[in-house]
Amino acid sequence: MLPGTHESYWMESTAATAYPSLDGDLEVDVAVVGGGIAGICAAWELAAAGRGVALLEADRIAAGVTGYTTAKLSALHGLSYADLRSAQGPEAARSYAESQQWAVRRVAEVAGLLGVDCDLETVPAFTYVESPHLLERVRAEVDAAQEAGLPASFVTATDLPFGVAGAIRVADQAQFHPRRYLLGLAEDLTRRGGRVFERSRVVGLDEGDPCRLTVEGGPTVTAGSVVVATHYPVFDRALLFARLRPRRELVVAAAIPAEQDPRGAYLTPEQNTRSVRTAPYPDGRRLLIVTGEHFTPGAPGVTGRWERLVAWTRQRFPGAEIRHRWAAQDNATTDRVPFVGPLHPGARNAYVATGFGGWGMSTGVMAGRLLTEWITGVDSPWARLYDPRRLHLRQEARPLLALQAHVARHFVGDRLARSHVDSVADIPPGTGAVVRVGGEHCAVYRDRGGAAHALSARCTHLGCLVHFNDAETAWECPCHGSRFAVDGAVLQGPANRPLERRDPPLAG
Repeated sequence: MLPGTHESYWMESTAATAYPSLDGDLEVDVAVVGGGIAGICAAWELAAAGRGVALLEADRIAAGVTGYTTAKLSALHGLSYADLRSAQGPEAARSYAESQQWAVRRVAEVAGLLGVDCDLETVPAFTYVESPHLLERVRAEVDAAQEAGLPASFVTATDLPFGVAGAIRVADQAQFHPRRYLLGLAEDLTRRGGRVFERSRVVGLDEGDPCRLTVEGGPTVTAGSVVVATHYPVFDRALLFARLRPRRELVVAAAIPAEQDPRGAYLTPEQNTRSVRTAPYPDGRRLLIVTGEHFTPGAPGVTGRWERLVAWTRQRFPGAEIRHRWAAQDNATTDRVPFVGPLHPGARNAYVATGFGGWGMSTGVMAGRLLTEWITGVDSPWARLYDPRRLHLRQEARPLLALQAHVARHFVGDRLARSHVDSVADIPPGTGAVVRVGGEHCAVYRDRGGAAHALSARCTHLGCLVHFNDAETAWECPCHGSRFAVDGAVLQGPANRPLERRDPPLAG
């Protein structure tokens, strides 16, 4: 039995939203599709620039990926600057550092302007290693980060309760409560005349002049410009899915005494990633937030991964009381720089923000400004770096081939492999499996009472077969990361249609 409530602390500690669904046709200057951090920040920045904006979210705003983040707000992204400098040059590294550090400052500026209490704290950020053989990489990162303009230094001592071989330290970074911040932005967006629509899934995009969006159920939105900020693009005219790798990570949150606070935001690439930060907790203690155990959606053994993360937390922070656990998901681009800009080479009025690589807080805030500059015609010094139309063949060739081999292996191999169960009767209650039924692959979940719930196992994005996530009771596509509830409903894109239902008697 895994400890803690299976819910994000950010979600549990804030009230649910209740914005209306779109029930009629609408015309605006800009339509933003997706109510996570990138979509809300873009909508707010556009409204502040005088544009009439509609924000459309398939479920509830700030309740998808953004509601399940670790909410570190930093320009230090692991060990990335040395690689970026080597691959694209020092100017690209400087542009990346400048844009990400701007986002850190922007959250503090806007929170103060709007009077949003979002537990914003200024802390140093660290990327540390425990293995001496990785120290050369850390020193190279310090050099590259300093050259890029960050206040970086090499240290061998931190406030973690265990020793490190060395770390890069960047001062004046931040951590905050992401939902409180974004709900404050959404409220101010409506005060500025913007419109927010929840439970309004966009299912069609006509890139005319103006653009037209079709919302599930029939309403249309006519807009001069459209922003697709759905985490993984639900409209992919440029085949960006071929350059995006989905990754899922687990999170545990534990109460610790305030005096045990390590006073910083920490990350190590070792041990399948470990990320540590804290947040204020209502009883006067601190909430220790630990992330790690990254894996591709659909990979087996999620419960075991969570058990390892819990064990690591308890070992490194003795006495920690596990209160919450949840999972986060993001996509990384093949050159490790996010895509923010025109949706495809021929796009004139459609834009995208995706591929944040686990750093959605700073990149989402930055994307709000960059998308606003694209739409309002302002020349941005960051546009070239993040332009989705770029292609660095020498840098991207190997990861592109690896990504497509991974997709092909699942698309073909999962169909050829024998099912690990022969019938519905072999599926234990509370679990799921893919079963061949009359020549068709069916995703069958047996609830705690033993009743079977059958769906087509074909992901509605591009047709890969879904796998069952035992720890989160969900179906996941290993190819591009779409996730579905046991009733087939879409939990996470790029799929925007549910898995097709099958009659349980046919399944077994």
